[in-house]
Amino acid sequence: MRSLGIIGTNWITQQFIEAAEETESFKLTHVYSRTEEKAQEFVDKMNKSGINLSDDINKFLASDDFDTVYIASPNALHFAQARLAIENGKNVVLEKPSTSNVREFSILDTLAHAKGVYVFEAARQIHEPIFKTVQNYVDNNRDSLSGATLSYVKYSSRYDAFLAGNLPNIFNPKFSGGALYDLGVYPVYDAVVLFGAPNSVDYEPEILSSGIDGSGSITLKYDKFDVNILIGKTKNSYMPSEIYFGKKTLLMDSAGDINRVTEANEEKKLTEIPTNKSDNPMDSETIEFARIMNEKDTKAYEKLFDYAKKVNRVLEQARTSAGLVFEADKEE
Repeated sequence: MRSLGIIGTNWITQQFIEAAEETESFKLTHVYSRTEEKAQEFVDKMNKSGINLSDDINKFLASDDFDTVYIASPNALHFAQARLAIENGKNVVLEKPSTSNVREFSILDTLAHAKGVYVFEAARQIHEPIFKTVQNYVDNNRDSLSGATLSYVKYSSRYDAFLAGNLPNIFNPKFSGGALYDLGVYPVYDAVVLFGAPNSVDYEPEILSSGIDGSGSITLKYDKFDVNILIGKTKNSYMPSEIYFGKKTLLMDSAGDINRVTEANEEKKLTEIPTNKSDNPMDSETIEFARIMNEKDTKAYEKLFDYAKKVNRVLEQARTSAGLVFEADKEE
């Protein structure tokens, strides 16, 4: 197993560590938090022992007890932390979105290649067997592909606090928050992996009082069809996602966390497509990240990195079309 350090002590970090250790891909050796007390609380919660703790990020990233760092801090912090990790020769797994804009992504791209380290974006759904089933279906029916509607609308656990007058990170432009970068990244990944990079991007958001997007609709235009994406953190939607093939339609129960895939024919007959779904949706990505590093599979790595680059560009194009500005955009 590869050795793992983490930045960010929340539920998604816990899920990644559980997946990493269940699949024997990575072993946790070091935890960074702004205070050692918080780092210790996380380690205790996970019932771990013998884990090194740090509250100084420079000392943490300079340590030699891990070769890969998983970063799940607020979006706006990803870039600086990843850059420092790369400069210290660490491989990096960045939670989505990897960076706040194309400028930051390009800097990490150049630095990572210069240092000879790996940088992965944790787009866990594209590694899952159930997504591979969708991908195979699309590939086998590409001649009749005629568009898609992808939906990921989920009421945020932080929205009530926002309505009460607080400003959680996820609704704060200072931290590169909002529906597009928190939930929209999932269906944008779906579109880029399944259909490629679009010719044009347009985003029509509902803007909250903080200046950030609470929900909205994205239109991705391709040569022969459009992909419409619905996202939101201020409401709940139970509408399935659909990919169109003329008279046939492929239905997914979600664009962000697929649990069921069904085909509808022209007589409206529904046929469920058999597939597999892991109990931990991060299992497949941890296996693949470790495999790529262990086998030095450059071809597979560059394919994933190219997806991340294209998704990052689509997100920025969507923000630009809507006039949404992050604090990170103002940095030189």
